[in-house]
Amino acid sequence: MNEEEQSHVTSFGYELIRDHVLASILGKHEKDILYWAGKDLARKFPLYIMEEAITFFQQAGWGTLTLDKTTKDSAYYSLQTYNLPQSGVSRTHRLEAGFLAEQQQKISGFLTECYDEQVKKNGIVTFQLKWDVKTII
Repeated sequence: MNEEEQSHVTSFGYELIRDHVLASILGKHEKDILYWAGKDLARKFPLYIMEEAITFFQQAGWGTLTLDKTTKDSAYYSLQTYNLPQSGVSRTHRLEAGFLAEQQQKISGFLTECYDEQVKKNGIVTFQLKWDVKTII
């Protein structure tokens, strides 16, 4: 099996778990559980600066993460995913959102939340990290 075939098999297995198995197991609580699982994952794989998230996303097979804009209390990221779900299958990106929120919170020291939105026409997912500079963790 060559490298391209191996990558395809790995992608297919990832899609099965991500888009079908987790949704079946987690049911209506999927988004909330994945968000908290992402935060837990961030605690197990801490970053020292947010720029490291770009490399982490690539190594995890989550896609290509790009920082689009920052302000005094927020940051905006775009994610081009490698494995878009088949038509009719909806994928939540709350795992990635929770991961980003917890990393930013740990690095900045401020209470942080992350909101995700999938832009359907081009397959790009956007994340808005928002932190409260008045709430120190």
